[in-house]
Amino acid sequence: MRAAPSPLLAAQLRAGAYGAWAGGHPGTPEVGVTVPVGDETEIRTVLDTLGQAGATVTLLIPSPLAHSAPDALYAAAQAGHEIAGSGRPGQLGVLEAASAQPLQSWNSQGLGRADLRRLAAQEIHPLPFALETPQPGQTVRVLPEELGQSLPEMRALGYRPVPVREVPGLRQAGPRDLLLHLYTHTVEANFAREHGVIDLAQRADAVMRVAALGHAPAPLPLPRGTPTAELHLHSPRIVGLAGRGALTAYRAYLRSLRDVAAAMQTLPELQDAQAVFAVTLFHGPLEQGGFALLPLPPARAQIYGLGFRMLRIVYGTARPPSQPQPKMAWMTREAFLAKYG
Repeated sequence: MRAAPSPLLAAQLRAGAYGAWAGGHPGTPEVGVTVPVGDETEIRTVLDTLGQAGATVTLLIPSPLAHSAPDALYAAAQAGHEIAGSGRPGQLGVLEAASAQPLQSWNSQGLGRADLRRLAAQEIHPLPFALETPQPGQTVRVLPEELGQSLPEMRALGYRPVPVREVPGLRQAGPRDLLLHLYTHTVEANFAREHGVIDLAQRADAVMRVAALGHAPAPLPLPRGTPTAELHLHSPRIVGLAGRGALTAYRAYLRSLRDVAAAMQTLPELQDAQAVFAVTLFHGPLEQGGFALLPLPPARAQIYGLGFRMLRIVYGTARPPSQPQPKMAWMTREAFLAKYG
């Protein structure tokens, strides 16, 4: 397996160095799928699997295959698959000629700066870094032997596997993309780990996370020692869905509350929770969904409001929140499960 870029080079690529691509729109179901192939037999097998699945992807092709398997590359391009380079860049024109398709992207894994500069001079962009699990508008790497299982699983979760070039909103990365990556993998990751946040956002339109608490924070009208469940929004996802329309985001909100109800009935951590609550600016949809609203103490509301404003800056949404002040929305376990269970 080829080595990943050094941390410094990876950070530069995430910020757009050498024309590197960033992910697409965070509220659409498309996910870019890249599949590495090593020889003609593997290409033929992958094409058969993809044909049966009715899917098109980005194939990562080493340059020498342009000489040894030109017919297979041409067949892949004619089937609608994107051809992207992999490994050390060789004769780029030969790879383009064999596939009858202009090269737009290249896998940066294992490449040094000289290789990246050469590709940039030909206006060939490093692909986005692949994630371990599908996320809207992002990219995943699927091995040939995993395609038959991975593609149906993605579709069952509401994702639409596509070539990277067809991801809506695909664009060149910039400094804010690096900032977002660092924030997500430090601040948010540390918060989730320290507070035991359970991610329920596996579906393409799921927006909820939940944490089990051993107490009932003020202003909940419950004894202090009452176990509760605190809701947390998947910030990039809700920003992306809201960008597609308020109704789209509202429907996703309601579907995600059903995910929470299912988790409360099945996960051991949530079996004792006697209430569900959230402190949020998006309390309007929760109120419409049956939650009662409670005002926060002024100082606490100001602190939360500052935090939410910072999130809006990090996630790049210019749309003002529906409400100027955060509130606590809550519902008893019995009422919540009766409505959403």
